[in-house]
Amino acid sequence: MKRADTKFAVSDATIAQLRRSAEDALRNAYAPYSRFSVGAAILTASGHIFSGCNIENAAYPSGLCAEAVAIGQMVTTMGPQRILACYVSCKGRVPAWPCGNCRQRLNEFADDDMWVYTSVDDGRPDALLFRDLLPHHFGAADLEGIRL
Repeated sequence: MKRADTKFAVSDATIAQLRRSAEDALRNAYAPYSRFSVGAAILTASGHIFSGCNIENAAYPSGLCAEAVAIGQMVTTMGPQRILACYVSCKGRVPAWPCGNCRQRLNEFADDDMWVYTSVDDGRPDALLFRDLLPHHFGAADLEGIRL
């Protein structure tokens, strides 16, 4: 049985709510070094929305991306959940897609038909199936049957 396409399963109202959550988180971003604030919101299969913002650190590689913070909120609050959609909002000139590390983080919890949305300020959101954003992903299934 083919699963429903999440693009149509996630209502416009829910996408708007994800956007608001990402934009609310964006306002709390701590980005004194890059001055590139990002907010993200994720929608779980259970219908919950979790958000996060980027948190930079003077030891640059030890900062946190907005998507990582949102996933951390989800796992801390409810445990591991399937993610149906992710929305990323930034103040740049062009929308910001999740970085490589966050694509892998999202992959850990991504629904087979997860969508990623991104936008700037009042701009129209772009949307892409996660599998098109990370086409040759590596995940838990690749580790099945391996002995350590």
